[in-house]
Amino acid sequence: MRKRRCVFASVRSEELGISEARVSDVDQIVALERACFPSPWRREFFESELRAEGRFNRVIRVGRHVIAYSFAMYFLDEMHINKIAVEKLHRRRGLARMLMEEAIVFARAHDIRTVALEVRASNEPAQAFYRSLGFDETYRRSRYYPDGETAVVMTIVVG
Repeated sequence: MRKRRCVFASVRSEELGISEARVSDVDQIVALERACFPSPWRREFFESELRAEGRFNRVIRVGRHVIAYSFAMYFLDEMHINKIAVEKLHRRRGLARMLMEEAIVFARAHDIRTVALEVRASNEPAQAFYRSLGFDETYRRSRYYPDGETAVVMTIVVG
């Protein structure tokens, strides 16, 4: 587990770490997923992602507690960010940026040319966050989400 400089006044920097997601993390990941999303992934999806080839799955922990995660897949020269979530108590402290930067560094190191993701059309703060990382809106997918909302597809060229 790689340690990062901590942005939390109440947490010592040696307690905050980013590492590969493990099967033993699934309970905490699923609980965080349910707290963050109106249409959460099922447990089986996360378990499958942890076993699959071509995956880049990370968690951030404070001690043993998972406070953020990202799940991505890559194939040839493309990467897709499937999921990213941060526990509500720890949002707006740079954790999502850490996870996204980690994915982009991995992509560049593995000759991946583009990174893409979907975000709800109504989620302007998330879109602004991704734009701050260099992502641009590429197109929209109508009725993408289970509730019928449109997805904004955003991409960045990294290689």
